[in-house]
Amino acid sequence: MDALPDLERGLGQLGYDAFRPGQREAIEALFEHGRALLVAPTGGGKSLVYQLPAVLLPGTTLVISPLVSLMQDQVRALEERGVAATFLAATLDADEMRRRLARLHEGAYRLAYVAPERLAYPGFRALCEKLQPPLVAIDEAHCISEWGHDFRPDYLQIGALLEALKPARILACTATATPFVRDEILARLGLGEDTPQLVRGFARPNLGLRAQAVSGARERDDAVDAALREALDRPGAGRGAAIVYCPTRKSTEEEADRLRARGWAVDAYHAGLAGAQRTRVQQAFSDRALEVVAATNAFGMGIDRADVRAVIHLAPPGSIEAYYQEVGRAGRDGEPALGLMLHTAADLPLRRRLIEAGDGRVEPAVVEHKWGLFLELMRWAEGGSCRHDAILRYFGDEAETTGGCGRCDVCRELDEGGDAQDEEEATLVVRKALSAVARIHDRFGLSAAVKLLRGEDDPRLARSGLDRTPTFGVLKERREEWLTQLLRRCVTAGFVDFSSGERPLARLTAAGRAVMRAERAPRLKLPAEAAAPRSRSAAGSRRARPAAADEDALSPAEQQAFEALRSWRLETARAEAVPPYVVASDRTLRDLARLRPRGLGELQQAHGIGPAKVERYGARLLRVLSGIPAAE
Repeated sequence: MDALPDLERGLGQLGYDAFRPGQREAIEALFEHGRALLVAPTGGGKSLVYQLPAVLLPGTTLVISPLVSLMQDQVRALEERGVAATFLAATLDADEMRRRLARLHEGAYRLAYVAPERLAYPGFRALCEKLQPPLVAIDEAHCISEWGHDFRPDYLQIGALLEALKPARILACTATATPFVRDEILARLGLGEDTPQLVRGFARPNLGLRAQAVSGARERDDAVDAALREALDRPGAGRGAAIVYCPTRKSTEEEADRLRARGWAVDAYHAGLAGAQRTRVQQAFSDRALEVVAATNAFGMGIDRADVRAVIHLAPPGSIEAYYQEVGRAGRDGEPALGLMLHTAADLPLRRRLIEAGDGRVEPAVVEHKWGLFLELMRWAEGGSCRHDAILRYFGDEAETTGGCGRCDVCRELDEGGDAQDEEEATLVVRKALSAVARIHDRFGLSAAVKLLRGEDDPRLARSGLDRTPTFGVLKERREEWLTQLLRRCVTAGFVDFSSGERPLARLTAAGRAVMRAERAPRLKLPAEAAAPRSRSAAGSRRARPAAADEDALSPAEQQAFEALRSWRLETARAEAVPPYVVASDRTLRDLARLRPRGLGELQQAHGIGPAKVERYGARLLRVLSGIPAAE
C-alpha cells in the first residue's frame, strides 16, 4: 500500500478548491491498491484523478488517449497552472515530434499524453521503459473492448506495454462501460478481477430525456424547432447553446442551413471539413459565438461548454453508450437541460447499411454485434419506464436510480395523466403480472409467467400446482405478446431479474416485491393495444408492434431459450478470453432458439454455424437447449 501524499496540496496546485464527489475516493483507491478502473460520465472530472497524482509523484506520468483535441486542451490548461506537460500525436510535424521526444527523454515533463498508435513504435516503447512512469493512465479505456461501442485496435497494444513496464500504478478511465465491458477492460489490461471498480456519477437528473417517433421531415423539423424554443427561447436570447446531432455529413449542412434561415447563429461540423474549418467551428462554439452546432458524432469530445441546454438527435446513434455520452454534453452546469432523440421506421435499414458499410471491419459477427447494440437503444426508446433509471441500470449504476426522475417524457406522461392510461388500472395490471413472477420465482422463465397469467395449460404449471393458484388466468383477457412486452418492461424497470447460469430463471427483485405489495407505485407505461382483439382479423389491423422487434421477435418459449443461450455465450467468452460475438452472434442464437436442433447435424441449419463451430461448441449448445422446454 502506498503512503497517501498530501492531496490538498496537489489540488491547490491544479487550481481547485475542493474535490467533486468520488474523486478523492478514486485517488485513494489508486494509491491503496495500485490499480483502479474509474467509470464516470463525460464531464465528471476523471482527468483530475490522474493529474493530481501526477503532480505529486516523482517522474513522468504517461496518459494514453485517442482524442487529440482533448490532449491539447488538457496540456494547455496544465501549462497555465505551471505543470510541465506535453502530448505526442500524428498531428505534430517531424521536427516538433523530435523536440518533444528529446525533452521527454530528459524527464522534463510531469505528464505526457500519447495517442495509442504511438505504442507501435519500438523506440517509444524503449523510451517508456527508461522513464519508468510512476503512473500509467488509460483514458477512454472502453476503446480496448471489442464488445464495446467504440473499439480501436491500437488499444490492444496497451496490455503488452503494461506487462513490459510493470508500473507501480495503473488507472483505466472511461465514461461509458457496461459491467461486461468493464470486465473485458480489466482482462485485456491484465489488471485482475480484484481491481477496484469505481462506478459513479451516471445520474443526470437535470436532463429531461425524451424519445419521439416522427413520420417524416416536416414532423422532424417541427420537433427540433419546438425543442430549441423550449431550451433557448429564441435566437439571440442568450440562454445557452444546443447541439443537433445528424446522421450524415450532408444532413449536418442541410440542418445548419435550415436553422440559419430561422435566425439561429449556427454552423455545421463533420469530419469531412478541412481541419482549419473544424477548429474554427469548435472555437466559435466555445467562445459562445454560436448558439447551435449541427454535427455528426465527430463533434463534442473535449468541448468544455457548461451551458448546453439541449442535445437533439435527428436519428438514433449506434448504441446506448454512444447516446448517453453525446446527450451528456447537455446541462453540465447542473441546470435543467433536455435531450431529444427522434426516430423513424427508416432508421432501422439506414443503421443496418451503415453497420455493414463499416470501417473495413465487416465480418458477419461484428455486424451482428453492432446491430444488437443498436436494437438495445431502440428498445430503450420504446420502453415504458423512467428513461433515466433505465440507463442507470444498463450501466450497472443501480445505487443512483430514483424510482422515476420526474423529467423524462415517460415520467411526465405518467405524472400528468390526461388521456393517458388509467393509473389505477395500470397499477393493478402490473401488480398482477408481478404476482405471476413471484409464483415462478427462481423456478421457470418468463414464458411460464405469461402462461400462468393467461391461464393456459402447461405441464410446468400443472406439476408445480400453479394452475390451482389465484394467479392462474388473472389476466386471461390479454394477448400473449402484450404480456410478454409488459414483463420485459418490468425487467427494464428493475422489478424483474434473471438468475445466472445456463438456464436463466425469472425472479422478483426487492423493488418488484414492493410494487406487488402496493408499497410503492410502479410508474410504468403499459404497452399499447392493451385489450385482446375480438378476432384474428381485428388483431391484424390493430396490432402495434415495436419497430425494432420486427425481425427478432421471439415467442416466450423461444425468448427463454435465447436468454439461456446468451448466458452460455457470456460464460464461454469469459472462459476463452474473447468477445462474446466471436462465440456466436445474436442472430445465430435466435436461429437456434427458433430451430431447437436435436442433433449435431441440425445445428448447421442456424446462421453462422459451420463444421468448426459444431465441433467446438455443438455438444454444449445441445445441452443448453435440452434444458429449456419447447413451446407447446
